[in-house]
Amino acid sequence: MALLALAGYAAPATSQDTAKANAAAPAKRKPAKPKSKASTPKTTVPKKPIEEPKWPVDGPDPLPGAILPARRIVAFYGNPLSKRMGILGELPPDQMLAKLDREVAAWNAADPETPVQPALHLIAVVAQGSPGTAGKYRARMDSALIEKVYGWAKSKNAVLFLDVQVGQGSLQEELPRLTPFLKRPDVHLAIDPEFSMKHGHVPGSRIGTYDAEDVNYASSLLQDLVTREHLPPKILVVHRFTRDMLTGYKRIKLDPRVQIVIDMDGWGPPHLKRESYRAYVYSYPVEYTGFKLFYRNDTKKRGSRLMTPAEVLALTPKPLYIQYQ
Repeated sequence: MALLALAGYAAPATSQDTAKANAAAPAKRKPAKPKSKASTPKTTVPKKPIEEPKWPVDGPDPLPGAILPARRIVAFYGNPLSKRMGILGELPPDQMLAKLDREVAAWNAADPETPVQPALHLIAVVAQGSPGTAGKYRARMDSALIEKVYGWAKSKNAVLFLDVQVGQGSLQEELPRLTPFLKRPDVHLAIDPEFSMKHGHVPGSRIGTYDAEDVNYASSLLQDLVTREHLPPKILVVHRFTRDMLTGYKRIKLDPRVQIVIDMDGWGPPHLKRESYRAYVYSYPVEYTGFKLFYRNDTKKRGSRLMTPAEVLALTPKPLYIQYQ
């Protein structure tokens, strides 16, 4: 299975090359030993058939006020401090929001039965190529920036996602400080395993990882907020474009207070994106699915192009979270 390159990330305060994911080389097979003519044939144990992933999953029924699956989220991703991190910061706010309106209209036309919920997806904790004063290889965006983007979202009746790239830190260190925003009914959470450097590597030098334990921690924090603050269900987005970015998926605990989306966020031509979606999202069912489209990276190679809403809707299962970078 071909792997897609990383998301083309560049932190606002640093410049760093994007790492590439390389497929592991297949193990060499030893030549089979010739059998003696007098040898007794061995009884072979039949292999168990490979079970196809079950979609939709046996998850909890949505609670009142839940966004999914009744609506499809279409989000613009990035950070206003950098034009290189996504469409959210690439254009002036009025132009960016007008472009979001056009994408929302396109998705509503492509699937009228699933109305679109617009969203802005802000990288609120940004992985860095240098350790910084805390030594964690991450930069925390201040409250003023988060409030600014929240105001943009409110102007379009959009929800806001706060995306966390922990670097050499942890979710336990980063999420509690974001709870004043997550207490709001229209603010949700995303976590990015790509930049979770559990083994002390520098972000961008290799792909990071989360385990089900990390997802369960983030989900539990949101569950408690929903109960304590009497909120509608939250959404938790987990990015993924390789197998090892998320381990132990069967141990992820589902709860109706938090709707979990596994978002395929690799870039490349359409056939590679389809393969990666099948390999890393379809094959490991959790609850809901997402799909990222890159205005630049999906189109930079000759013959490559941005997938249309109709092409994305042809995937199984149909993604309910669409992110543009």
